[in-house]
Amino acid sequence: MDKISQDCPYPGCFFCVMKEGNPNKRRASIMKFFRELPSQDDDGQVLPISGLWNTAMAHPNDPEFIDLGIFECMAALVWKGLKNRRWLSHDQNVYIPYYAAHIIGSYTMNMEDFAESAVHAGVIPPLVELLRGRLTWVEQRVAVRALGHLATYPSTFPAVASHGEVLELSIQLALSSLEIVYTHFYQLVDRRPSYHCDLLTRGMGGVEMESRKAEEWASQLQCWSLQLINCFAFKSEFLPIVCKPELLMKLPGMWGGLVNENSPAGIGLLRTICHHKLGRGPVANCPGVIEALCNIARSSDDWQYMAIDCLLWLLQDPNTCHKVIDKAAPALIDLAEISTLGDHKKLGESIVNVLQECVQSMGAGRNSLSPRTKEQLDELANSRKRLKWEKNMPKEDLHIKQAAALVVKLEGNSLFSSGNFAGAASKYSEALALCPMKSKKERVVLYSNRAQCHLLLQQPLEAISDTTHALCLHNPLNRHAKSLWRRAQAYDMLGLAKESLLDAILFINECSQSSDPDLSLKQNKVPDYAERLVKKQMRAAWLFREAALKHGGVHCEGDDGVVYGRDADDSEWETASESEIGNDGRVDAVDEDSEWQNDDEGKNKYEKPSMKEMKHGYNVQLVEDGL
Repeated sequence: MDKISQDCPYPGCFFCVMKEGNPNKRRASIMKFFRELPSQDDDGQVLPISGLWNTAMAHPNDPEFIDLGIFECMAALVWKGLKNRRWLSHDQNVYIPYYAAHIIGSYTMNMEDFAESAVHAGVIPPLVELLRGRLTWVEQRVAVRALGHLATYPSTFPAVASHGEVLELSIQLALSSLEIVYTHFYQLVDRRPSYHCDLLTRGMGGVEMESRKAEEWASQLQCWSLQLINCFAFKSEFLPIVCKPELLMKLPGMWGGLVNENSPAGIGLLRTICHHKLGRGPVANCPGVIEALCNIARSSDDWQYMAIDCLLWLLQDPNTCHKVIDKAAPALIDLAEISTLGDHKKLGESIVNVLQECVQSMGAGRNSLSPRTKEQLDELANSRKRLKWEKNMPKEDLHIKQAAALVVKLEGNSLFSSGNFAGAASKYSEALALCPMKSKKERVVLYSNRAQCHLLLQQPLEAISDTTHALCLHNPLNRHAKSLWRRAQAYDMLGLAKESLLDAILFINECSQSSDPDLSLKQNKVPDYAERLVKKQMRAAWLFREAALKHGGVHCEGDDGVVYGRDADDSEWETASESEIGNDGRVDAVDEDSEWQNDDEGKNKYEKPSMKEMKHGYNVQLVEDGL
């Protein structure tokens, strides 16, 4: 021990203590170290704190330090940084409050008894001060993380809730976090606080890396704020505070981005709110939220099922059903044939049952529905009757119906090739009416083909409906590449960047795995048209886009000078009509789906032209020759 102390520049430091061979002496020394550290002003204190941070990250469930006073030590260090700015600015002490709050969060992440020890040690008041923004957004990030963990447990939630401002502060932080990080760090390329840069990049440096990490941390700051709010939303007494229109309207857009795709973020909080009767009323009173839930329900979002849950709960509630059914019913009808989604079994049947019960409960109120909603509900009811009827139909009759559907479908292809898109759509509808309900592969093609017609007729809502039908019928679910691409284009027409982006990315993923020669990526190269759409939507869905536009920063423009947003010049992106129609107005390609071919017909006879060839009027006709 003496030899170690002589070699160490800080005799008696934490690292010397940890090398003590006698367990009892080591325990006593650690306890003494935790007790005395906050009152010391010696240089080099950040070294043991960063070592403790590494230990907490690597072994968050290790109880060794919990009973020895680590929480009391970390709370005292945060208070010291808040009250003693001279000490904070000396040496590298500016890092210590961040590390201390992070250590508290790591040790309370998984173990409720650790969380109870932290509360008894008095960690909540200094964390709340950090949450207020007494230091910077970097410390706010780890404070809201720690408070979120403490609020998760039944035994420690009351201690967090007793600080009445925590909920209000977390709401404000969720609403303003992206703007805070943008204006206080991202935008200030030449004036970024050096310790922020070091924390973000772990000393690796570089403006580009700092910017990427700042996006990630900003997303975490927002998502962890939403997690903390979510803990309060489980308690009905806090719902009036949570369910303010200002927050509700923003929640669907708080998706975490691609940098934080594992967090349920805003949709997760909306699901918690809609689970409560007291929460469903305020949500139903926000038409924009209902519309956003419908968009998420019909998308490739990992949290699609959460949006569906919200809509179903709203429809099952007699107090909210009549307010939302006109918007919710069309989206849910598109999903009526979905099978299993995550842990949800027979989800389509649940959707149909809820819609039927909702209509029945409305009674005479059904007359208040829009004509389009009534028509769609009637079509849904008829399709269920048709399914039962076809179960008792002889197989020979079903084959006849299937063959008749193919004939009509080929007529639609011919009309499509001649440029009569409305006529083709009508033929595909006729074929759908003939095609047996159980012939799912064939119906996928018909819905997808009709969606292409709607795209060319500039009818994005109808295209979204048809592609969603196709994706629900396809096996595996939501993996029909051409429908994904068409829905991505339809969402682009509506300016829904996130939904378009997710579909486009999944389309590229499916192409990489497809055996279809029309879709497979040659030499693993992403199609130019898909790459352009992804780049466009990533700009439009950029995490800091609103903040950049609001504050007029140079970062509201891309590397190619294209301004983010729907009003940007999108001439680099080909619309659906431009990509499918040549310069002379003729149709260059008719959609082909291999599911309609007999297994013995072999591969397609034609090679799909490249987008470049289409743009230069290269004309080719692709037809599907059989069921």
